[in-house]
Amino acid sequence: MTQIDENTFRVTLLGTGAPPPRLDRFGPSTLVEVGGQKFIFDAGRGAMQRLHQLAIPFSEIDGLFLTHHHSDHVVGFVDLWLTGWIGRPWGQRARSLPVFGPVGTRQMMEHLPLAFHVDIRVRSHSYPPDGVKLDAHEIRQGVVFERDGIKISAFEVDHGGEELPAYGYRIDYQGRSAVLSGDTTFNENLIHHAQGADLLVHEVTALAGAAAENPQQLKRIGANHTTPDQAGVVFARVRPKLAVYNHLLLFGAARPEDLIPATRKNYDGPLVVGEDLLQIDIGAELQIKRFVGSA
Repeated sequence: MTQIDENTFRVTLLGTGAPPPRLDRFGPSTLVEVGGQKFIFDAGRGAMQRLHQLAIPFSEIDGLFLTHHHSDHVVGFVDLWLTGWIGRPWGQRARSLPVFGPVGTRQMMEHLPLAFHVDIRVRSHSYPPDGVKLDAHEIRQGVVFERDGIKISAFEVDHGGEELPAYGYRIDYQGRSAVLSGDTTFNENLIHHAQGADLLVHEVTALAGAAAENPQQLKRIGANHTTPDQAGVVFARVRPKLAVYNHLLLFGAARPEDLIPATRKNYDGPLVVGEDLLQIDIGAELQIKRFVGSA
């Protein structure tokens, strides 16, 4: 298992994909290990499998934060929640799980135990009863978690859809900081809240070939997501020590390797296209480590 201490500030991209069910890019999910605690931001498809590859039991997770309620960001939650309670091959979760997210999070966390009532009833005879409980917190912009020097703030972003509240998150600890954009189009509020960040993890979309020639699709995607040239403007105005692309939404002939040249129109700083299990340690210097093994 990965050992962390109070000085650790590590961000690991568990999943960097979008809705298409690819095996090399699982659903959006990010692990943040900071100050001796572990938090997960979004729980897309395959989040449990990625944690397993890192030998991190879900029983050790101290909280889950949702950026918004699109299915590709939450479909892996039930696996994390219930398999983490059962605990194989590591220790069982014996405490309730705090879940933070936009309006609707409380309703989701109240109804999931109803949907899995039979499973929970049967297993409650064998597993810690508190370990299956969900402690929901509906958030607004501002500080949503603060403990032991760790501060997690939420800020509103624009994911385009009507009545779809969406947030990004900023994690601050010992003078270091990481910002996760969540799903958003170009957003001034994100730029404001990301100022001074060491690490900025930002979503991206790109179209090429026939897809780029479809004006209706281009308009729809542009209203919900950020193109590389737009992200370049964001990075140039924030100037993080490192910018990382996440949640790659590529259409037509667009490829991950095309993202950096397109971004360079507006940004000349440090930039990495994220991949599943990419790990960034935030210290005096930022260290990047790619997963070695079967991903």
